[in-house]
Amino acid sequence: MSMNLVTLLYLVASVCFIQALKGLSHPTTSIRGNVFGMAGMAIAVATTAALIVKLAGSGTGLLWVLLGLVAGGGYGAWKAKTVEMTKMPELVAFFHSMIGLAAVAIAVAAVAEPAAFGLTPPLDAALAAIPAEDGVAPRTLAPIPAGNRLELALGAFIGAVTFTGSVIAWGKLSGGSKFRLFQGAPVQFAGQHLLNLVLGVAALAFCAMFFASESALAFGIVVALGLVLGVTLIIPIGGADMPVVVSMLNSYSGWAAAGIGFSLNNPMLIIAGSLVGSSGAILSYIMCKAMNRSFFNVILGGFGGETGGPAAGAAQQRNVKSGSADDAAFVLGNAETVIIVPGYGLAVARAQHAVKELAAKLTEKGVTVKYAIHPVAGRMPGHMNVLLAEAEVPYDQVFEMEDINAEFAQADVAIILGANDVVNPAAHVKGSPIYGMPILEAHKAKTVIVNKRSMAAGYAGLDNELFYMDKTMMVFGDAKKVVEDMLKAVE
Repeated sequence: MSMNLVTLLYLVASVCFIQALKGLSHPTTSIRGNVFGMAGMAIAVATTAALIVKLAGSGTGLLWVLLGLVAGGGYGAWKAKTVEMTKMPELVAFFHSMIGLAAVAIAVAAVAEPAAFGLTPPLDAALAAIPAEDGVAPRTLAPIPAGNRLELALGAFIGAVTFTGSVIAWGKLSGGSKFRLFQGAPVQFAGQHLLNLVLGVAALAFCAMFFASESALAFGIVVALGLVLGVTLIIPIGGADMPVVVSMLNSYSGWAAAGIGFSLNNPMLIIAGSLVGSSGAILSYIMCKAMNRSFFNVILGGFGGETGGPAAGAAQQRNVKSGSADDAAFVLGNAETVIIVPGYGLAVARAQHAVKELAAKLTEKGVTVKYAIHPVAGRMPGHMNVLLAEAEVPYDQVFEMEDINAEFAQADVAIILGANDVVNPAAHVKGSPIYGMPILEAHKAKTVIVNKRSMAAGYAGLDNELFYMDKTMMVFGDAKKVVEDMLKAVE
């Protein structure tokens, strides 16, 4: 295989990755986008395997690569097949952590054996025969090029931050751990931001030291500081900001991969990492805009806890108008237009298929049914879109916030299933912690039906005035059971 052919195949794979991102920008083209992504990765992997054989002169090195592919690919296929919809955010955080760890591992190996990565000329026999001093054999006469030293240090640092930060994000998204760092509520202490600043500045200083001297100790300290900073950076961020954190770590993992790609002179890794890094950064901006929060506000703010706060207790002491599934079904059956707002509670109950059946039955009766999706509903970007796609809800019934908000005022019924913060009218009240956050304006519908397990506050820890409006009917219980009862009553 000639290098010209390698370059051509990497270019084809890159085009596939670009087409994948383009396809994934809309539900109707997402399948095509995934096909492009898989095709591009298959081409990149096959080309790299052939390149390994060419450079090594044998297939011995390839055997190790194949072993890694079989182990990692098998585990990935098993997880993709068995993962629950509610566990998708944790799985994404786990993937990000593995990318960060891979970047660190490659950088460490490249610093330890630069000749093996083509960063320096290989050792000749005469040099290799020089006796070791202090138990350490001479490595090479030529230093690692200055540019590569900088790329390795930065790539390893970003990868280390991504690894430990993603592990903490995984714990916060899981929410089942007794370990405080892995709980949804922010973990804050005095001088926390100053500590992060000191860690960041120190990491840059040791990066400069490694750049100047190629000191293995300086490089090790850079990696260690990155691992610590990943923890201290994510622990003060609350559950309400987790969608932004997920997309932010996605961006970090891409930049880490791109940095290592420069060091290895691998254009495919550079392009793929840059695509992931830039798209993740753009997605983070979109998420911040959807929450009316700046990126630095998320990093420094630590807003929102999984268990709520004082507002949660206060909510249980106020009176609400509650009804049964039969009552809700009667209201839905007599409506002309119904807007369904899915939330994380819907995912927990695995009620998406029941909701689709209810919508189909209402449509048969002449009711116009639409779904309203908030950008940060659930625990990761696009969580609700994936949830509805799994149930094969028609794409033409699913609308983003900016496209459907104007229709709530004309809707007969807005039915909210497991959502809370994304429909909280407090976003329109000055002084509220979420003031200015764009919300789905379900409170403008003529009648509002809210399904929740209890009156506990949402991820932001705030009470929701929507639940106490005269036109709101609360239907308590598991979303799947409630929706199935509504379906029976409508029939």
